Amino acid sequence: HCFKHVKLTTILQCHIKMCFFLKDEKERFDPTQFQESIVQGLNQSGTDLEAVAKFLDASGAKLDYRRYVETLFDILVAGGMLAPGGTLSDDMTCTEFCLFKAQEDMETMQAYAQVFNKLIRRYKYLEKGFQEEIKKLLLFLKGFTESERNKLAMLAGILLANGNLSAAILSSLFNENLVKEGVSACFAVKLFKSWLSEKDINSVSSGLRKVGMDSRLMELFPANKRSCEHFSKYFSDAGLTELSDFAKNQQSIGARKELQKELEEQMSRGEPLKDIIPYVREEIKKNNISEQTMIGLIWASVMSSVEWNKKEELVTEQAIKLLKQYSPLLKSFTSQGLSELTLLLKIQEYCYDNIHFMKTFQKMVVLLYKADVLSEEAILKWYNDAHVAKGKSVFLEQMKKFVEWLKNAEEESESEEEEAD
Repeated sequence: HCFKHVKLTTILQCHIKMCFFLKDEKERFDPTQFQESIVQGLNQSGTDLEAVAKFLDASGAKLDYRRYVETLFDILVAGGMLAPGGTLSDDMTCTEFCLFKAQEDMETMQAYAQVFNKLIRRYKYLEKGFQEEIKKLLLFLKGFTESERNKLAMLAGILLANGNLSAAILSSLFNENLVKEGVSACFAVKLFKSWLSEKDINSVSSGLRKVGMDSRLMELFPANKRSCEHFSKYFSDAGLTELSDFAKNQQSIGARKELQKELEEQMSRGEPLKDIIPYVREEIKKNNISEQTMIGLIWASVMSSVEWNKKEELVTEQAIKLLKQYSPLLKSFTSQGLSELTLLLKIQEYCYDNIHFMKTFQKMVVLLYKADVLSEEAILKWYNDAHVAKGKSVFLEQMKKFVEWLKNAEEESESEEEEAD
């Protein structure tokens, strides 16, 4: 009986201790308390953003930022914890000293960007959480006022320009509802204006390219408006001609990649040139591609259409056979001297980049000269001053005798003409 009594007492004591422990844990990790501490500090700092940055720096040692990343950034942006959809939670203390209540101008937004930047530099582990927070806030855009959206867009643009945010956050703007109601495109205008006020279009293009966003900008519009013309007009009218030009360029790069892939497939299937040539002409017209660009694409497609032999001595034979087959195609798109030079440079770069072809360069050029693809003028121009540095000494040496022969032939023909006169 005594044993049972002792055992029961021990169990009760353990239970009481556990309750106190859980209560203590709840208080230590209670978002309400965390929010109150942050709000209090922000209220004391007021509009002095230097003081805000110092307070946040010092508080990281006392408060559990790691556990409350979302709460922390909600307060700094909106003044309090956000419920799903972007409304402030009613039952919590809020502050007026936050991004959404600040003045809507670039200077203020730059100062706020500094606050976030300093905080994340000091506590590196907040970086990922901040990225996720911005993604979430973008999904809540419909719950914010126009002024709040503008401030968020300006802040995001500044942070993107300075490398404190990744352009991957933009994926939230492709949300169907935001796109349908025009919220995404409108927000993007403010964001890109802010980005371009800090840095140039190269910063935008490399930031977008890094995360594969460069080819997705059309998704800011509903499917029925996803055309280059609409995109271009929308952003040009908003004063973002640079972005409009960038998107046009991206679209034409995309079209060129697709075209090259299609050409390679047609060649691999062995389709006749009488079908390939009209197809290429049509694509030039449709996508407004210059002959110089097209000859580069054709060259790349021809050279990618076969499996090359691993033995150097057999590669030359294979290349000559292939170029004989496709010389009528190359001839159809070298009607200008500039196109011929482009082709010569493409051949030079290809032979340099693919070591097995180093000794094949001269044979390729001579074959294309005989097939009337490359003219004497273009070859001499390339030899004298239009070549690039890649493998220059090797290729110029290979071409020396042929160039001398061309020059002699030219002199002979000139003297014959003079005699005839």
